[in-house]
Amino acid sequence: MRFFTAFFILFLSLKISAQYTEVINSKRPGFSESPFGVGSKVYQFESGIFYLKDDHPEFFRLHKSLGTDLFFRTGFISEKLEINANLILQKDKIAQNLLIDDYGIKGGISSLTIGGKYLFYMPTYKDPSKEIRSWKAKMAFDWKRLIPSVGLYIGLNTNLLSHDYKKPSISPKASLLLQNDFSDDLKLITNVVGDYLTINENRSLGYITTLTYAITPQFSIFGEHQGTYTKYTKNYSLGGGVAYLFSKDLQLDLHARNNLQLDYFNLYANIGLSYRIDNHKDRLIRSKSSKDLSNDIEYKKEPFLKRIFKSNKRRGKPPRVKNYRRSRTRSKSTETKGTKRRNKEDNTAKEPRKRRSRRSRNSDNN
Repeated sequence: MRFFTAFFILFLSLKISAQYTEVINSKRPGFSESPFGVGSKVYQFESGIFYLKDDHPEFFRLHKSLGTDLFFRTGFISEKLEINANLILQKDKIAQNLLIDDYGIKGGISSLTIGGKYLFYMPTYKDPSKEIRSWKAKMAFDWKRLIPSVGLYIGLNTNLLSHDYKKPSISPKASLLLQNDFSDDLKLITNVVGDYLTINENRSLGYITTLTYAITPQFSIFGEHQGTYTKYTKNYSLGGGVAYLFSKDLQLDLHARNNLQLDYFNLYANIGLSYRIDNHKDRLIRSKSSKDLSNDIEYKKEPFLKRIFKSNKRRGKPPRVKNYRRSRTRSKSTETKGTKRRNKEDNTAKEPRKRRSRRSRNSDNN
């Protein structure tokens, strides 16, 4: 719990940057996850129906699963922060002994994970449309696009599961999230994932790479490769799918994958949709020195920890402002009558002296 508390304090103290997009930003249909969140005051629901068939020879069994996965995402406090929850309901049919046709059936909640992700770094790229002097410079590849955006996911696998899927205890989950935007249409997402880190029998480490290409503003395709390493097995799979943007708040998708091992068969298929409730509103940020005091414009706030530990800001009183002109000029109200009279006499006495000196020089020359 200390690790989660430290992570929570860390992202509160960092600078805020907008992540909201005009169209829905869905995690589906693949298994990888982008470092970018949905934005503040956006409530997004992602769900699908999946089918799994596995006949692993080492365990000498046939495993079939049918279920649904529910994924909820929202953003608050910071534009870079996203809180999410993932729930999986499934029903399994397992043939324990293929020779005597012995089947076992189990079902219920197989997974419930609650977590959050934060975007730590997002590179800036050149806009080629603004290059008008050189066609070669306009069409050249921006090598900065090889630098990925970086995010971190921290989650907790709860044990609020059905009896058949109970684990020994709760366990954390962590992922490093990377994304390269090679162009506006071509993107590469890479994840390094560690799951059930504190349970030796269920611990798994792996990676996911996903290449996505937008054919049109509505249609996009993707290919995905995944590798998973557990205590007993090493699994590699290759999959792909298509997504259709029905509207700016609704996406439909289809996804299928198979393992790369030749000694057994593992098929996974999923069809689903993503929908968001968009209550996001952009803030207008201006300087405090502006004279416009309209109530519909908000000030840009300082980081959370800086506002807490700021010592020179007193509650209920405006900040002190130094008057630098006070030592240079004197206010008219502080000048006495004697001071004004002496200043006036000095000014009138200097002017005739200059005039007499000029006349005396002219008379001497004549």
